[in-house]
Amino acid sequence: MSCKPLLEWTSFPFVERPLTSLLLILFLILISILLWQLAVATWGYHIFYVGGMLLLIGSLLPYFIPTTYQLYDDKIVARYLLIKIERKYSDFGCFFCDKRGAMLSTFKTPRRLDAFRGQSLRFSATQAEKERLIEILNEKIGKQY
Repeated sequence: MSCKPLLEWTSFPFVERPLTSLLLILFLILISILLWQLAVATWGYHIFYVGGMLLLIGSLLPYFIPTTYQLYDDKIVARYLLIKIERKYSDFGCFFCDKRGAMLSTFKTPRRLDAFRGQSLRFSATQAEKERLIEILNEKIGKQY
C-alpha cells in the first residue's frame, strides 16, 4: 500500500457555490419558521421542532463542511469533519459522472440505491481533479456509464 495518495482534493460546496448557499440558508429559515408555527405554536411540542430541524440540517451537513478525498492504490478515503470513510475499489462494480461529481456504485450497473450504498465523490469548484479521477476510476473499477 502506498502512503502517498494518487490523487487528493477538497470540496466545500457551501463556499464554492455562494448563490446556492444563500438560497439554501433562506430556505432553511423559511422551513424553520413554518415548522415552529406548526410544531410549537399549533401543537405545543418543542421536541418536534427540534427533532425536525436536526433531521433537516443533519441531512444537509455534507454541504456545509469541507470534504477531503484521497485516492490510493487500493482504496478511496473520504474525510468529513470528524468522520473518515474508507472503501476498497473492489466494493464497487461501476461508476458514473455528472457535472457535480462521480458516483461509485456497488452494483454492476447504476441503480437507484447508489445514493445509499455507493460512494459519492464531489468535484472541487475548479474541477482540476476530474480528468485524473476518471483515469484512476477507469483503471481501478473499469465500468463507466
